Amino acid sequence: MNKKAALSGTCGAFTYSAIAAACLAAFAPAAQGADTLAEALTGGKVSLQLRYRYEAVDQEGIAEKAGASTLRTHLGYATGDYHGLGAFLQFEDVRVLGNERFNSTTNGFTQYPVVADPESTEVNQAYLGYRGLPGTALKLGRQVIHYDNHRFVGDVGWRQNQQTFDAFTAVNASLPDTVVSYAHVTNANRVFGERHPTLSDVQFKGNWLNAAYKGLPFGSIAAYAYFADFDPAQPFPVTASNKTLGLRFDGGAQLGAPKLLYTAEYAQQSDYADGAATVDADYGYAMLGVDIAGVQVKLNHERLSGDGSYALQTPFATLHAFNGWADRFLVTPADGLADSFVSVGGRIAKVNLLAVYHLYESDNLGYDYGTELNLLAAWKAHKQLTLLAKYADYRGDGNATNLARNPALAGDLAKAWVQAEVQF
Repeated sequence: MNKKAALSGTCGAFTYSAIAAACLAAFAPAAQGADTLAEALTGGKVSLQLRYRYEAVDQEGIAEKAGASTLRTHLGYATGDYHGLGAFLQFEDVRVLGNERFNSTTNGFTQYPVVADPESTEVNQAYLGYRGLPGTALKLGRQVIHYDNHRFVGDVGWRQNQQTFDAFTAVNASLPDTVVSYAHVTNANRVFGERHPTLSDVQFKGNWLNAAYKGLPFGSIAAYAYFADFDPAQPFPVTASNKTLGLRFDGGAQLGAPKLLYTAEYAQQSDYADGAATVDADYGYAMLGVDIAGVQVKLNHERLSGDGSYALQTPFATLHAFNGWADRFLVTPADGLADSFVSVGGRIAKVNLLAVYHLYESDNLGYDYGTELNLLAAWKAHKQLTLLAKYADYRGDGNATNLARNPALAGDLAKAWVQAEVQF
């Protein structure tokens, strides 16, 4: 599958160029500058996105099957540009259509499996932007932030309630083929909505730096440093405060008709501020693939280390895009995770198709967690309409070690989705 045609937040395919463009254009004031402040305020642009989804879940150990019929509405307004200044305001509404037969995490319907799309109405984004400096975009307020492939910082675009951050951000692209991004973050507005009693927001002091260079003839390289100092009263304990330092290389080389694809990434996570000394883990990812006439076949291995007491965690990532769409590994088990998977993607009659098969085992002790099959079909039926069908089937391994240490991971879990998205 051509990555540029993949859906952000749908199957985990993101490109450097798309992310760089999003970073520089994110506050999206009108292209032409206004002569007066009043003209800038009234001469902006309205944006509207409607996304309907039906999600079905069948989980071993829960008698009832979940069926979640939800509609998300994003309504936004970007002002015009006045001497480099602009503003953006976006409201988000998530509604249940029909019977509420799922555990949204806030409705108390625990007889059903979880579908983390609770009803909510909130300000999704609200920020001031300034682009009066050459090659630079500044933003202050509630906003979307994502880096590289969303592995450590993302917007969780798959869930109906998008993840945003209260932050100051600076993005600079004045150097050739280079994008340098910095964020000072004070709060994460998570996918559970404002009504969740404990998981709605996470207050912390975050300082995130990402520098990406795409001028190499054989790929792009990104270096990053993400620091998170958690507030003691928040869901993540202050002892989990950490810093993550990493390097990612992503590229391809034409070999006649086929194209060779490759990615390598390594990161180290350790304690920071009041973080406990036990916060010590590393991350590794390697991919080797080939693109033949638009069909991509990839062999992948991803490792999140764990020693039985602490495992590498990525709480601000777009987690659904990684380690299977059944979402069994949103929190890395204490024994860590080794995910070996193969993916095949391509396009038939304007429909993007993707199949992925995962083998999961622990990093510590080396026992099996289970396997998972993921299938996706996406069709851009119109420039404003995208249709999608998606399936995930996780089969837990009932070996003695897994049952003793991770009983939830030993159970089977199947999910299916159909979705229609209209954007204006």
